[in-house]
Amino acid sequence: MRRNAKRGQVETRGGRSLLRTIAGFAAGALALLGATAFAPAADAEDAASSPHVAIAARLAGDESRVRLVLDFEREPDFELHYLENPYRAVIDLPETVFVFPEGSLQQRGLVKSIRYGNSGNARARMVFEFAAPVKMELAEAGTEAEGAIHRMVFDITIIEQEDFSAEVSGSDWPEFVDEDRAEAATPPGDTLKIVVDAGHGGIDGGAEGPAGSMEKDITLAFAESLKAALEEKDGIRVAMTRTDDSFLSLSARVRRARDEAADLLISLHADSIAVRSLRGATVYTLSDKASDAVAQSLVDQENREDAIVGVSLENAPEDIAAILVDLARTETRVFSTGLAQQVITSFEGQVRLINNPLRHAGFRVLQAPDVPSVLVEMGYLSNREDEKLLNDEEWRENTAQLLAQSVENYRETILAGRR
Repeated sequence: MRRNAKRGQVETRGGRSLLRTIAGFAAGALALLGATAFAPAADAEDAASSPHVAIAARLAGDESRVRLVLDFEREPDFELHYLENPYRAVIDLPETVFVFPEGSLQQRGLVKSIRYGNSGNARARMVFEFAAPVKMELAEAGTEAEGAIHRMVFDITIIEQEDFSAEVSGSDWPEFVDEDRAEAATPPGDTLKIVVDAGHGGIDGGAEGPAGSMEKDITLAFAESLKAALEEKDGIRVAMTRTDDSFLSLSARVRRARDEAADLLISLHADSIAVRSLRGATVYTLSDKASDAVAQSLVDQENREDAIVGVSLENAPEDIAAILVDLARTETRVFSTGLAQQVITSFEGQVRLINNPLRHAGFRVLQAPDVPSVLVEMGYLSNREDEKLLNDEEWRENTAQLLAQSVENYRETILAGRR
């Protein structure tokens, strides 16, 4: 199902202009009160160009059939897409402010999980994961409350696997055109340019801890602490891939590092894993093959998130192999490993590490061929003790200082030999 969607400017719920957010919410509130009937024509045009407002949402059903009801202050254009492994459906919306209570949409019957929020590219999205292959059909659409509410009702029913695969193949994702690649970074001199990447963001919340902590919030808080710690060091400049709750694709994070002519990329994460007892920090570098089952599990989980916005992962192994050819021709892999070892050395005896903490896997965010890159798992949100530490401000500040010191040690040892 496809409807032409009006493209407007969008930022994140956290980073959006407060005035625009209030204006969008006010437009919905006035509609609910029937006040739009008294608004002049100019105000009606302003309302049409303002963000949509999702007023209410609810689910009802069981393991074989579920009904989804969404209320908006005015009719939104939308597109419906399907993804598999796992089974998902995505409702692609124009700029939207979600004002219904967070608890309105909970796991129910066929529906295993729901995410919604900013998806970048002037869009918002709702992502539904299912326990089985399904068909999601718009059963009803119309106005309620004397035209003040536009209601959309979707019926979700189980279908055959081959029918679902056909829906996936037929999903018409919008094209995402990569920006022109920046010029290759020049070898670093005395000043080191670091790009700090706070993993996840926006609609992609990442892992969730037993106490409800979201990985995207943990990584952003740590990234801010690390930036401050790095900027205390002489000769280090810092940029961040994101500074608010915004979605950024994995390839966009890599481009950001290259556009900044970065000397290093440090990507921060706090994932979840099936082994709940596993805890401690891990440092990853890029490889075409994962060093172990844990690494493979995490890389599958991380790389799959780009599918939320329609980025194809079909050629990911080939892409990684091609990049590793470039890495073999440069010193990038050596420097990435050197930085990883410095991080582990700084953490030893200060920050809990898992067994064999230096590992490697095909993380897409590490694929810049000319930017030494590491992915630091600060801990696992699936472990209650790690979750407590990750939310502890003192622990975060101390760990950020250790990580910053490892960067300074890296510069003095690895880069000194390069001059």
